Amino acid sequence: MTINGILQVALFFGVILALTAPVGAFMTQVFNGERTWLSPVLVPVERLLYALAGVDPKREQSWRQYGATMLLFNLVFVLVLYAMLRLQNYLPLNPQNFPGLSPDLSLNTAISFVTNTNWQSYGGETTMSYFSQMVGLAVHNFISAATGVALAVALIRGFARKSAKTIGNFWVDMTRCTLYVLIPVALVYALFLVWQGVPQSFSPNITATTIEGAQQTIAIGPVASQEAIKMFGTNGGGFFNANSAHPFENPTPLTNFIEMLSLTMLGAALTNVFGRMVGNQRQGWALFGVMAVLSIAGVLVIYGVEAGGNPAFTAFGIDPSGGNMEGKETRFGILNSSLFATLTTDASCGAVNAMHDSFLPLAGLIPMLNIELGEIIWGGVGSGLYGMLMFAVIAVFIAGLMVGRTPEYLGKKLEAKEVKMAILAILILPLSMLGFTALASVLPVGTATTNNAGPHGFSEILYAYSSATGNNGSAFAGLGTNNPYWNVTMAIAMFVGRFLFIVPMLASAGSLAAKKIVPPSAGTFPTDNGLFVALLIGVILIVGGLTFFPALALGPVVEHFAMLAGNLY
Repeated sequence: MTINGILQVALFFGVILALTAPVGAFMTQVFNGERTWLSPVLVPVERLLYALAGVDPKREQSWRQYGATMLLFNLVFVLVLYAMLRLQNYLPLNPQNFPGLSPDLSLNTAISFVTNTNWQSYGGETTMSYFSQMVGLAVHNFISAATGVALAVALIRGFARKSAKTIGNFWVDMTRCTLYVLIPVALVYALFLVWQGVPQSFSPNITATTIEGAQQTIAIGPVASQEAIKMFGTNGGGFFNANSAHPFENPTPLTNFIEMLSLTMLGAALTNVFGRMVGNQRQGWALFGVMAVLSIAGVLVIYGVEAGGNPAFTAFGIDPSGGNMEGKETRFGILNSSLFATLTTDASCGAVNAMHDSFLPLAGLIPMLNIELGEIIWGGVGSGLYGMLMFAVIAVFIAGLMVGRTPEYLGKKLEAKEVKMAILAILILPLSMLGFTALASVLPVGTATTNNAGPHGFSEILYAYSSATGNNGSAFAGLGTNNPYWNVTMAIAMFVGRFLFIVPMLASAGSLAAKKIVPPSAGTFPTDNGLFVALLIGVILIVGGLTFFPALALGPVVEHFAMLAGNLY
């Protein structure tokens, strides 16, 4: 590690810290229905949309109604996107004349983009038409992101309200997020990317003649518009197969910095929204502190390991002190590859500017663990905050057990129902991640497409199902998944990770909203100070360690010790 690298990390997190409060203040105004500087232009549009959809914006929903509306809405869009991909060859804006996708790949891709996972079992520039990229995938980048933010705001209302039967209106929350937050930023962001050299075109691919006289096809298309929302909405999913390592998606160090900033910004700002809506910004900063500590620790581990190089090279007379540049872009180097890898798996984005499969074992462990913890460090838009709040409920419950009294969080007594729902939500993720991994590891159809033997091959499988269930979308790229077995099982994992987590979370929101707020007493455990931050970090790491350490020991941990012994995979 170098001083320059440490200063870059400090600069990045300093910018995040500076932007969190103003962005959080704006988002709080949006979801409280207050006037913003965009209101003169967008309020008439918002009212028109409600009128066309037959939605009464003043009519709120119970948690069951909110959840049912959200599930039905997403089911419809899974079916629409599935049909669009199957019929791609009959739809417009297909200058390359790509055929429709197979049934299993269409199912996988439809669920992937609706669940904000954006796992891709295909190369975008060789598979998807411009119509599919824009009307199919990019539109769902907006919808899935808005859904996640709406769910987080609904849970916040559960903590903020007292003796209430409703937690908001899904249609209103999703519409406001899309209109006031996602579309304006994505529009400006796309123009910035075009300025930096990202293509935005409907022209067919370009054929160039190389110096040797060979023909090379250069893929272009409406890239900037999809890149903007995929990063800001923490979707991931590249127009090109190489994702943000491709110079047409991420051409300069400035775009690299802005992409990292954008994939973190909404998750950070939602902690401030939480603090403002519950009436105590210190509560939001406590959650921000937990996320920042875990995120910075992850960056430093990956950076330290990758900068140290592969010690096994010394046996071949190679000095490893130059660091491990395998799978990395020289445009970004080790530090920015390490920072991007940490943030994209903290934030449920899945976009990559370096190949995680090429990281050294302990460096590859960190992105995997980030996902397995539920991507609560910044998190996908919305999902990070509501995942972190489920852990906060468990932490407060444990604190209550220590002092022998009913736990309270933000003036709400946490009783059996809330604790059970939080535990259920948290346990759903490892059940899918580890269950599918175990199955694929013993079935020939599961191991047939791994690119490496031994522990690294196991890590490829574990990472894939962790990424799918965690709705991340990044991969250890040595694994081939475009076949019926992988496409179907990954689709199930993505569905489970998104929607089976949401149901108990919304049940908690409804239960909390109905409770009265109890004034704090001398025995109330404070949840806005350093002690709570430390307790919450401890709970997160212990739960993650106990749950996933045996599997990680079979993958990256044993691979690390094998590497030290000179055995490479």
